[in-house]
Amino acid sequence: MSVRPIVPIGDPVLRTATALVAESDIPSPSVQGLIDDLIDTMHDAHGAGIAATQIGVGLRVMTVEVKNNPRYPYKPAIPLTVAINPTVTPLDSEMVTINEGCLSVPLRGDLERNVNIEVSYFDRNGDHHIEIKRGLTAGTWQHECDHLDGVLIVDRIDPRTMATWEQFDLHQRSDFVTRISTFVDRIGS
Repeated sequence: MSVRPIVPIGDPVLRTATALVAESDIPSPSVQGLIDDLIDTMHDAHGAGIAATQIGVGLRVMTVEVKNNPRYPYKPAIPLTVAINPTVTPLDSEMVTINEGCLSVPLRGDLERNVNIEVSYFDRNGDHHIEIKRGLTAGTWQHECDHLDGVLIVDRIDPRTMATWEQFDLHQRSDFVTRISTFVDRIGS
């Protein structure tokens, strides 16, 4: 287990769709080691999630977790989840505007995400899950699955809303947290 460097925007690995992990490979030391490194790297960077491409690995593996995260105090808690070969299916047409950041991109900005999704994935033990995710939690899953498809937030962000983290904190954070807190209270996650 170790913290790995996070790949920054511009590296071609971030623009490459990932390969599926064979179910028979899930218990292998290489996949289990990758999972441990993703968790360590996500925790070290205070991320809400991280995809394998963000540490330079082209496999369809991601982790998500939100627990007392100083970068995202407005996000509902998400238990540590390892997702291998995840897919996301929108359940309806309801959308929400979220101001998102990314560990690989030094910018934030507003983009649209589906509010209600179904996710399908294998966990690190090889067990299959199908779950409903809503609200900001659904947004986190969509963000990480985008990474696994070679899509970055800069492909989805309204360019007029782009800001560095510092400028977001100075000029946009308060309004966003107020708006999104009302949404979280309404939707529940």
